[in-house]
Amino acid sequence: MMVDVEFSDDQARLNVDKIHLFLTHHSSWAQGISKATVAKSIAHSVCIGGYVEGEQVAFCRLITDHATFANLVDVVVWPDYRGLGISKLLMQQVMAHPSVADVRRFTLATSDAHGLYQQFGFGFVDKPETLMQIYKPDIYQNKPQTEVLS
Repeated sequence: MMVDVEFSDDQARLNVDKIHLFLTHHSSWAQGISKATVAKSIAHSVCIGGYVEGEQVAFCRLITDHATFANLVDVVVWPDYRGLGISKLLMQQVMAHPSVADVRRFTLATSDAHGLYQQFGFGFVDKPETLMQIYKPDIYQNKPQTEVLS
């Protein structure tokens, strides 16, 4: 089944409520994230939404300085629209986006979509010993929900 998907990086079109509900209840990486944190992350990222007949069906964020580095996060296709090739179309939009055109390092983390990302040139880290991180997987469950947007 083919579906006509429109993609846009216009943040005003994003359905923040829908994104928040998915991330907090259905993602494996952002369980319990507050709506304020989602809104703040969107405001400080390049976001691409996918729309079918005006309804948002896909989303991702690019965290980038537009010059040297980018990190792809929160890649989502809503369940009712999976299996239609939308994730591949979304990745085509990501790779063509001017914010990542000239970056030297483009990263992402995935636990189950390696095949998708490999189609777009992503590979395993050559020297994992050179990368370090601070990782707080339970930060959203332990954070009070009284955040203020800034």
